Amino acid sequence: MWNVLKFIKKHLVYSIPATMALGIACGLIFDLSTLKTLIVPVSILMIYPIMVTVNVKSLFSQCQFKLQGVTQTVNFLVIPFIGYGLGAIFFQDSPMTAFGLLLIASLPTSGMTLSWTAFARGNVNAAIKMTMTGLIAGTILSPLYAKAFMGQVMTIPLTDVFQKISIIIVLPLLLGYLTRVLLIIIYGQTSFDQNLKQKFPLIATLAVLMIIFIAIGLKARIIVDHPLFVLKMLIPLIIFYAANYTLTTVIGRMFFSRADAVTLVYGSVMRNLSVALAMAMTIFGKKGSDIALIIAVAYIIQVQTAAVFVKISQTLFNNNKGAEDGI
Repeated sequence: MWNVLKFIKKHLVYSIPATMALGIACGLIFDLSTLKTLIVPVSILMIYPIMVTVNVKSLFSQCQFKLQGVTQTVNFLVIPFIGYGLGAIFFQDSPMTAFGLLLIASLPTSGMTLSWTAFARGNVNAAIKMTMTGLIAGTILSPLYAKAFMGQVMTIPLTDVFQKISIIIVLPLLLGYLTRVLLIIIYGQTSFDQNLKQKFPLIATLAVLMIIFIAIGLKARIIVDHPLFVLKMLIPLIIFYAANYTLTTVIGRMFFSRADAVTLVYGSVMRNLSVALAMAMTIFGKKGSDIALIIAVAYIIQVQTAAVFVKISQTLFNNNKGAEDGI
C-alpha cells in the first residue's frame, strides 16, 4: 500500500486529473450525496498527518525575520487583493466562485510547500516556519478577508467559520503534535525519522484525492452540462498564479540567496488548497460545492506549475548569492 501511495504522490500531476475524471464519472452514474458525511473526517485527515511530521522546536530556531517577513507580507497584504480583484472581474455573476478564489488567495502554504522546496533545494527549515505561520495566520485572517470583501454580496457566518476552523485545523494540529511525541517515546527519534515520518504525508495525499473526488463527484452533472464555465475558471487562475510566481521571483532575485529565493516562491505560490477545500465543504453546505469546484481546478495548475518551477529555478536564481552550493 505504501508503495502505491508513494507512486500517487510522486505523480500528482497525473493522479489529481485522474481523480477528477473518476469523480465526474462516478457522479454521473451514482448518487454520491451520502459522501458528504465524510467531508469533516477526511478534511481532518488531510491536515493531521502533516502536523505529525512538524518539529515544533525547529520553529523557534533561526527565525530569519527578513525572509519570513517578506513572505508573509506578500501572502497577506498583496495576494488576497489580487485574488479578490480577479474574482470581481471574472465572476461578477457567480459570487460563490469569486469567494472560492478569494479563499485560495488568503490561505498560503501547505505540505506541498515543504515538498517542492526540498525538490528545488531550497531552505526547508524556513519553509516549515512559513507553513506553520501561514496556516495559523490564514485560518484567522481568511474569514475576516471574506467578511470585508464579500460581506455585501453573500452571507459570511463568522461564528460558524471559526467553529469549523477549530475542528478542521486546531484539532488535527494538537492531535498531530501528541502523536509525534508518543511515537518518538515508543519507537525513538531515529526510528521515527527514518521509518515512520515519511509515511504520514502519504496519508495526507490520499485524503486530498478523496476530498477532490467528493467535491467533483457532487458537481459532476454541472461540470458536464456547463463545461465552458469550468474552462472560464482557468483564465483567472492562470493569471493569479502567474502574478504570484512573477512577484516572488523578482523579489527573490533581488534580495535573497538562491535557496531562500526558492523558499520565498514556494512559500507563497503553494496555496493551502486542502484547507480551502475543507472550509468550503464543511462551512457552506450545498453552496460549498460551487466554491470547491474552482479550488479543485486550482490543484491542477498549482501542481503542474510547481513541477515546472523546480526545473527552471536553478536558471532563474543562478546569479543569486549561494547559487553555486544551494544554501
